[in-house]
Amino acid sequence: MTDIWRLSASDVAQHIAQRQFSAVEAAQAALARLDAVNPRLNAVVDWRPDEVLQRADAIDAALARGEDCGPLAGVPITVKVNIDQAGFATTNGVTLQKDRIAATNSPVVDNFLKAGAVILGRTNTPAFSYRWFTDNRLHGRTVNPRDASLTPGGSSGGAASAIAAGIGHLAHGTDIAGSIRYPAYACGVHGLRPSLGRVAAFNASGPERNIGGQITAVSGPIARTIGDIRLGLVAMAGADDRDPWWVPAPLTGPDVPRTVGLCVRPDGLDTKPDIAAALNDAAERLRDAGWQVEELDDVPPLQDACTTQIVLWMGDGYDAMVAAAQQEGDAGAIAALAGQAGLVGAAGAPDLSKALIRRATLARAWQEFTARYPVLLMPASAELPFASDLDLQGPDAYARVWAAQAPMIGLPLTGLPSLVVSTGMVGTRPVGVQLVAGRFREDLLLAAGEAIEARGVPSMPVDFGAP
Repeated sequence: MTDIWRLSASDVAQHIAQRQFSAVEAAQAALARLDAVNPRLNAVVDWRPDEVLQRADAIDAALARGEDCGPLAGVPITVKVNIDQAGFATTNGVTLQKDRIAATNSPVVDNFLKAGAVILGRTNTPAFSYRWFTDNRLHGRTVNPRDASLTPGGSSGGAASAIAAGIGHLAHGTDIAGSIRYPAYACGVHGLRPSLGRVAAFNASGPERNIGGQITAVSGPIARTIGDIRLGLVAMAGADDRDPWWVPAPLTGPDVPRTVGLCVRPDGLDTKPDIAAALNDAAERLRDAGWQVEELDDVPPLQDACTTQIVLWMGDGYDAMVAAAQQEGDAGAIAALAGQAGLVGAAGAPDLSKALIRRATLARAWQEFTARYPVLLMPASAELPFASDLDLQGPDAYARVWAAQAPMIGLPLTGLPSLVVSTGMVGTRPVGVQLVAGRFREDLLLAAGEAIEARGVPSMPVDFGAP
């Protein structure tokens, strides 16, 4: 049989269910792969092999008793260090939180366990999960397995690096401004930011979602196949009374025309030629699969959504965030906060109510747009994945990063789901596209994503041996 660590989450679950190998064997293979490549990548920063094997053994015993252990029974997965897992520190990449041991699980962790998953380890993030580059003073730097000179993305850089390298079969990430989608893009895998309210979120050790829902960090899956993204979403979307924003929406919506709007340069985005080529290629893949693709000159406001996002951030604890970043002494977080302030000036509490009103207006415009175009095909980023630490190379470099990331920043304001699909390589740099749909229509994203994936993706997992 092929090395177990190479298999998709769906295949691992099927093989375990059919007793072709055990959950313990899958866990042993995952731990061996982690030992082989994680020293080079630093993607997983906290793991306990004995507990992993105990959990896998318990799954095997339950299956032997004829119990239904869930759709992920025995599948090794990873979770990000910014969500609560009982007995582990919810560090969020910050030395100030290295001893913040969670007493209970986040709903995300509980739902993974209910689905039968085996949590292999916890993945790295930038300090405060606040950059598109993954490095911090507590856990160190995460490396992109495609090319060590490139960022693995952030803030779920450890999750995407691990999945791309074959450490685990499914990864958890969180996304407020691209923190799932950009690491997936940068590492050449797939990542879904679900609709606001789809996945329950709550951290007893600290807010997983800011008060009032003004800023929303949404949990979602990162995987090597679109089928595994679907499987991860099924597991993560379970109910939990701790999250008042969770919505019991069905995972499959009514039939709609298979119509895709293609916008290469949304709201004047300076989309680079390699990205435009990937978008046009994805459009052809969709046409060949029977989708009708209509080329669009523009979409609802995107840059305005980005500015509104910053105003909301600055009006909801910005000064406290700056103070924490300075106390932590993390250069990346400090630069990110300063860069955002420089982009909008001294926005504060008086602007917050206006920004909330503007947010509703923008969300309405995007929702009406998705009624006309059930799926939108657009850039994930205006550029190929950035070099490591480009955001620390001065104000001009930070402005360049910010400008390229408008599709990452603006869309979360709308509450709509979005999916990054990796489609190929340009030299050593992955390239991909982003799909957007109406609220709670992840099913449409997955259907379109599978049509794009069927015509080819980068080789994954990345195949290299021990250092």
